[in-house]
Order: sequence, then structure tokens, then C-alpha cells
Amino acid sequence: MLAMIVAHDRNRVIGRDNAMPWHLPADLAFFKRTTTGSTIVMGRKTFESIGRPLPNRRSIILTRNEGYSQEGAEVVHSFEELTTLLSQDEKAFIIGGAEIFRYYLDKVDRVYVTYIDSEFEGDTYFPELDPTKWVLKEEQKGVKDEKNPYDFYFRTYDAVEPLS
Repeated sequence: MLAMIVAHDRNRVIGRDNAMPWHLPADLAFFKRTTTGSTIVMGRKTFESIGRPLPNRRSIILTRNEGYSQEGAEVVHSFEELTTLLSQDEKAFIIGGAEIFRYYLDKVDRVYVTYIDSEFEGDTYFPELDPTKWVLKEEQKGVKDEKNPYDFYFRTYDAVEPLS
């Protein structure tokens, strides 16, 4: 199964200056719980914002830079190469950035969204989910507290017409 996992605000902001414009430990824990043991796919800038391959996950980096390599991760240079590589995986998550999200949105069966009920300044956005193509299957309200200073929701959307 190929899925996406993303956190965004009310305006679908996902980043600013190659970083997330919020700190939400509950979302980071959800991301870890959901993706551990699976393959994660990201663009080079997303990888560099994380700074290292994440433990207990196969990391694939997509970049146009033919000379780019990264210890502990596989590097591919085209969507076609990535698609071929992913066809061998049972469970993989697209984790960003924006260009990869846009390209793969109609090629995944599920999207995990942490919806942060606030507004942030940003320069990178997640595409809008078309309600004719996506159905909300699950929603869980997160707990706003001293560590998680925003109202937020974990939402799972499934494709109306699954690919797999």
C-alpha cells in the first residue's frame, strides 16, 4: 500500500524555509508510530530538513541531482525510477515535500493528515483533497496541552476508488 502522511494548518501550510512552522510532539509521535517498519519517500530538501535517515525505516530520497548520495538511504532521480522501486514494497509513505505530494496524490490509496487548527506563515502547501476523490474514514481529536499548544486532529482519508 502506498500512502501519504502530512501535517498542515487550516490553509494547508506544510512548511516555511524548509522547516515545519510549528512544534507539535503528538504529531511527531504519530508519524513515528505510523511509519516505523515501513519505507518513507521524500525529496532531498525534506531529507535535509530532517538531517538523517530515520531509524527502523527504509529511506528513499528523490532528487534531480545525479551526483547526490546519502549514507543510510537510497537515492533515485526520477518519479519513474521511484515508482519502479516502490512497486516492490508492501507499505510505503510519501512524507514530502510539496512537489512529491502533488505528483503522487492521485497515486496513493490513503492520506494521513494531522490537521492543525491554527494558521501559520508558510511558503509550502499541501494540495487540496478533492472531496469527490477522498473520503474521511477516521478522525481523532488530539489533546491540546503545555507540550502541544494547538488544537489538532488526526485524520485518515481513503481514496474513493482505491488503486490497490
